[in-house]
Amino acid sequence: MITRRLFCSALAAAGLMAAIPAQAQERFITVSSTTSTEQSGLFGHLLPAFEKASGIKVRVVALGTGQALDMARRGDADVVFVHDKVAEEKFIAEGYGVKRQEVMYNDFVVIGPKADPAKAAGKDILEGLRRIEAAKAPFVSRGDKSGTHAAELRYWKAAGVDLDKAKGPWYRDTGSGMGPALNTAASMNAYILADRGTWLNFKNRAELGIVIEGDTRLFNQYGVILVNPAKHAHVKQADGQKFIDWVVSAEGQKAIADYKIGGEQLFFPNAAK
Repeated sequence: MITRRLFCSALAAAGLMAAIPAQAQERFITVSSTTSTEQSGLFGHLLPAFEKASGIKVRVVALGTGQALDMARRGDADVVFVHDKVAEEKFIAEGYGVKRQEVMYNDFVVIGPKADPAKAAGKDILEGLRRIEAAKAPFVSRGDKSGTHAAELRYWKAAGVDLDKAKGPWYRDTGSGMGPALNTAASMNAYILADRGTWLNFKNRAELGIVIEGDTRLFNQYGVILVNPAKHAHVKQADGQKFIDWVVSAEGQKAIADYKIGGEQLFFPNAAK
């Protein structure tokens, strides 16, 4: 009799354990994205609208673009939402992504001390960087292989500054996301390249302000890519594609345009273009 009761109890427990995952199951996708989309507050604004429209939850892992793409290469994401076109096209050429679609853009700005000791203020990003390097004024770099870091390195190279030779105590590699790097710049009263969206949402500004803006070379395009299920069979292809279709749809593009801080629009949808 005892044996039978134990057996029945074991069966009941097993049935309960089997039921728990089914009840707890949630329909979701994983998006590896940049720290700028997360720290600007865009996803906090955007995702509830998508989840309401689709019933699909989105779990965002915010990293530098290089790390976000590497995460997708490992099969740990269903969708990539980043901002380094060269790296994105390489990702697709390697067979890890299905198709790249443009979603939106904003721009980079150079943040720096309001006193501007390097006299870098203006519209020309290249001349501004030359002046910062010549003055050996404190400069903070993300140094994390993100889209912003990749852009910064391109600008230094275009400005004719060889960082391998020029680096010194004035140049601080942080290996961190945009928010923490801005915090470092604020504590050092240093210059830094940032995306405008994260800067507008950044509260710990100390004595910093926008020093360089408006150069067409500071254009910052974002793209979205479905991770290739032929590489990783567990990729949630249908739901991942629904997210992509939504962010490039009229509804998704309007939601992006509607996101503002202090009345200022942070991102500009351009999927239709």
